Amino acid sequence: MSQSSDLFRRAQRVLPGGVNSPVRAFRAVGGDPIIVREAHGAVLTDLDGKTYTDYLMSWGALLLGHDHPDVRRAAISAIERGTSYGLTNPAEVELAELITRLVPSVDVVRFVVSGTEATMSAVRLARAATGRDLLVKFDGAYHGHADSFLVAAGSGVATFGLPNSPGVPADLAKLTLICPFNDTEAVRETLKRHAGKVAAVIVEPYFGNVGFIPPAEGFLAALRTLCDEAGALLIFDEVITGFRVHAGGAQALARVKPDLTTLGKVIGGGFPVGAYGGRRDLMEQVAPGGSVYQAGTLAGNPVAMAAGLAALRAAGQPGFYDTLARRTRVLVEGLAAAAEAAGVPFTAQHEGSLWGFFFHPGPVRNYTEAKQCDVKLFTRFHAAARARVLLAPSAFEAGFVSAAHTDAIIADTVAKLADALGAAARG
Repeated sequence: MSQSSDLFRRAQRVLPGGVNSPVRAFRAVGGDPIIVREAHGAVLTDLDGKTYTDYLMSWGALLLGHDHPDVRRAAISAIERGTSYGLTNPAEVELAELITRLVPSVDVVRFVVSGTEATMSAVRLARAATGRDLLVKFDGAYHGHADSFLVAAGSGVATFGLPNSPGVPADLAKLTLICPFNDTEAVRETLKRHAGKVAAVIVEPYFGNVGFIPPAEGFLAALRTLCDEAGALLIFDEVITGFRVHAGGAQALARVKPDLTTLGKVIGGGFPVGAYGGRRDLMEQVAPGGSVYQAGTLAGNPVAMAAGLAALRAAGQPGFYDTLARRTRVLVEGLAAAAEAAGVPFTAQHEGSLWGFFFHPGPVRNYTEAKQCDVKLFTRFHAAARARVLLAPSAFEAGFVSAAHTDAIIADTVAKLADALGAAARG
């Protein structure tokens, strides 16, 4: 019996399903979860000593790779001064200043501890600011596990085929309206049908929780116009895309300024963190400056703030994002060529260091089309790839390249995944 198997059996007795987040269970791909011993750079090692080239990267949080020396030094230095104060510390002010310089729409930012906390707080603020209750989200989008977001959600909800979640009151679910991603007319019609009642439209500018799906040309700009016409706020959920696709987030690429933005993952350098921010007039309504209440004991944690500062400063080096984007493109193009050689239906897309693919002839523009992919083929491919390469254990998740993925590592990955594609195609 392996050490991983033994520990997983112990975990199942004390953790729901043996894990602390559903997709970690690997049930969707028919395998046992990976139990991690350590990780450095682009390589993760499990409890039994097996190594993997990691494209999960803590679900996108590790822009620089595992155990980056700058982040490690910053975290250790912060720990030596104390792990938590429940009071303001210099690093949170410095990180806030950096984020407001980089992200076009953010004048003021409030730190929280998770992406879910960021999105639920942004929606509360939008409802308070507009005096309206309804929320528009997109089919398959995952904005965390708050009640309002678990209607037609992606990520683990899509992976396990759960249409919603028990425990979400029907009356609350009615406040969330659903549109297909990349369908401008559906949004227009929804806002018209519920005129004067929609507080906000929340969108992942690039879908990352039903696989990777980019916005259609002009779609994000159209959302900005439609929200302005309807008197609704536009919220960009950049928990995944923030500092992944561009130094200023997806909004800088699209040149569209939302009213509110949510962030997470990268801004903590691998430590638990989230944030929401936006226009000054909106953020000044948050307590204690305003009456919209939100608080958190560990918000602005000094260790997470120091790590996040180190990560964003490292990402600010000249050519950083260009190199990441080039390597991601090489990976995706290599995988596409291998799929063509193997004769399997395949479509792949990428932006910055964010990428994804479907066993589907394409195009894939929304969740409905994503669900038409060959999940059984993905399961076979994942099993074959897992010999040396760690991909998300779901056909409905994105992949991530980090600064630790060198040209040589990318080339080696393409070769390994080509072999895995061939094995999966043969059944």
